[in-house]
Amino acid sequence: MFTEKFLEVLENEGVVSIVTCANNEAHVSNTWNSYLVIVEENKILIPAAAMINTENNININPNVKLTLGSRNVMGYRYMGTGFLLEGTARFLKEGDHFKMMKDKYPFLTRVLEVTVSACKQTL
Repeated sequence: MFTEKFLEVLENEGVVSIVTCANNEAHVSNTWNSYLVIVEENKILIPAAAMINTENNININPNVKLTLGSRNVMGYRYMGTGFLLEGTARFLKEGDHFKMMKDKYPFLTRVLEVTVSACKQTL
């Protein structure tokens, strides 16, 4: 699911935008590339300390889109590339993945688990 180029982007810091939508209104929250942890072929975990509106939206509509990128990774034609991820999400408050992430990021209160259905390079 995740290409070598995508994994290279994760090794370089950049902003991740998480887009949710509920009640006909989109909401965007942000995090950092370095906080994304791949745990399965198509699952990404993200530490969450706030993300209250994100969680409320996901409880209504689990579909999410994420964008991320890095200026330090070669794109199709120029330096810099980005990705669009689409999938579904849920918040974890217990379990093995929660414990692993809590050890790594003690500040989190929950873990955003994204099951990715599409990963597309955009630049």
